[in-house]
Amino acid sequence: MMPRIPSKQEKNPLQFIESNTKAVDLFHLKNDCVIPVFSKDNEVTISHTNFIETMQEAISRVLPNVFINEPEIRVSHLIKGRTPEALHKSVNELQDKDRTLYYERMAFVIEIPSITETVEGNRLNLTVGGVRAYNYENLFSKKVPEKFKIFVGFQNTVCCNLCISTNGYISELRAMTCQELLAQSVELFQKYNAAEQLQLLSNFGNYSLTEHQFAQLVGKTRLYQCLPTKQKKELPPMEFGDGQLNIIARNYYQDDAFCRNPHDGSINLWKVYNLFTEANKNSYIDTFLDRSVNATNFLNGISWALQGNPEYRWFIN
Repeated sequence: MMPRIPSKQEKNPLQFIESNTKAVDLFHLKNDCVIPVFSKDNEVTISHTNFIETMQEAISRVLPNVFINEPEIRVSHLIKGRTPEALHKSVNELQDKDRTLYYERMAFVIEIPSITETVEGNRLNLTVGGVRAYNYENLFSKKVPEKFKIFVGFQNTVCCNLCISTNGYISELRAMTCQELLAQSVELFQKYNAAEQLQLLSNFGNYSLTEHQFAQLVGKTRLYQCLPTKQKKELPPMEFGDGQLNIIARNYYQDDAFCRNPHDGSINLWKVYNLFTEANKNSYIDTFLDRSVNATNFLNGISWALQGNPEYRWFIN
């Protein structure tokens, strides 16, 4: 039979990432997808399924008595192939049984709804997840430690935006086996300071931008991408591009939950933060988590600038 590709119908209209991705389930990844190998020694890679199940095991070790939701999985960049028996067939001779597939990029989240907090009236649930992108691996070589991105943070249930900070994120976890992946995941979860992140997020509600300051912020972030290299290096990193900034500007006026104050155009930093994390849903899978963390660091820096700190002041002057 032809591998089953889930339909476009979604259970939840709100997704943690959109862009060019689609939803799949574990059954599809486990039963319908082949697993790439390192071609020089034919050693198998850690599959997307193994990655997700290892993260589930890590949660159960650190939080043994909590209920966790089924993983939400998004994939992109479908790689099509054919079985060895069909190697010499022409395209019009291929049958369903001759075809293979796997996804170059995969992102997932596992929500833990029993661990929750409220920030600015929004319920945030503890969430664990990760990203795997085979485009970061040299599959034409011998097997080497493979690269993963993992996080523990919170998900805003109002919009499914992810709230991820540096202390809950590993941008490049390297592992040869699932056991190594499990050990490093458990270590991250144990070290994660949820109270510290929640305090940071709650602090956003204490600061506001005027309409003029918000316009400066959007305008300066556009200019940032065009700055001379030397000047850009003197400023804090800003990883959002024009596509995301267009969405932020539009939603400043139109977002149902996080738009400006209609009376004076002001907007608090919690809302600005969610405009950034909402726009980040239009990133590719392999840049998604890095931009999520950048949004947290950047808005925290803007809060410092409002207190007089010069490091981020350029963005709102």
